[in-house]
Amino acid sequence: MTVLSAIAIVPSAPLLVPELASSAAGETEDARSAAIAAAAGLPSRWIAVGVAQDDGVYGPAAAGTFGGYGVDVRVALSPQAAGADPIALPLCALIAGWLRGQARPDATVEVHTLRGDLPSAAAVDHGKALRERLDADADAVGVLIVADGANTLTPAAPGGYDERSPAVQAALDDALAAGDPAALTQLPDSVLGRPAYQVLAGLTGSRPQGAEELYRGAPYGVGYFVGVWTP
Repeated sequence: MTVLSAIAIVPSAPLLVPELASSAAGETEDARSAAIAAAAGLPSRWIAVGVAQDDGVYGPAAAGTFGGYGVDVRVALSPQAAGADPIALPLCALIAGWLRGQARPDATVEVHTLRGDLPSAAAVDHGKALRERLDADADAVGVLIVADGANTLTPAAPGGYDERSPAVQAALDDALAAGDPAALTQLPDSVLGRPAYQVLAGLTGSRPQGAEELYRGAPYGVGYFVGVWTP
């Protein structure tokens, strides 16, 4: 039986990458440092889960670039892919590859993407199926949840301002900080990373042995959380 040693939770935010953050690099340093620290605690094999336009799986042979976000910062999902030609990768996979390079350059990553409109029950079931697969594997593995909260927390936020969002974001942050998978199954669609957080709920089933909050904040009106769950 595999050892699911740790689950790291990080934002799906280009601003984590200093070259992309530019003048905002200082403002996002706390989130960046926390995300790297969370990922550094994972073993050398990762399964990353995030939200994208389509369902998909991206294996360790893939490499990509943040060129579509303004700067050609190259990333790879394994050491062996470092010299590969970049392919189109969704943002969550680019973030996973960038964190791998920063935190565990020896690691390999397999990225699972889910559509943002995936029903809650299906996302939870995906998490349960992933846990069954991991439990049948002999290798130590870590899971990286790459997801954002609400993007409507301030008038200048990308999604504008929704007066309901601060309470939604606080409930999400509190659930992640407390290790409360049941609360994650009830998230509204206004949470951008809802399906990925609900995969986390299905993956763990019950409360983890430990839950640690490393960062919570909403720079630029988007809710970001960084933490680690110990199954």
